[in-house]
Amino acid sequence: QVQLVESGGGLVQAGGSLRLSCAASGSIFGSNTWGYYRQAPGKERAFLAEITSLGTTTYSDSVKGRFTISRDNAKNTAYLQMDSLKPEDTGIYICYVENWLRGTRKDYWGQGTQVTVSS
Repeated sequence: QVQLVESGGGLVQAGGSLRLSCAASGSIFGSNTWGYYRQAPGKERAFLAEITSLGTTTYSDSVKGRFTISRDNAKNTAYLQMDSLKPEDTGIYICYVENWLRGTRKDYWGQGTQVTVSS
């Protein structure tokens, strides 16, 4: 059973940076899209960014220009570089992998990592 292990969260001042990592415990065969959501207090889970097998990236308007998602296929790891952080970026960051293999979709989710941005 593949597990996603997240790291890199923490406390940072507004304007600072953090880099999150999401590593798969094993190989995920097939076509994979890696991405991140954010769960903020009292709010619904919000999509932030994703990167496809071909390297195509998509960002929400709230993070576009500040966050950069990347992946290292050899390490089965995705990264979310977060710059110019704002207090409203505070929340639990949850990574996922959308996997397609032989026409079947399977999603994997990380445990989440807390990011707190102080003003």
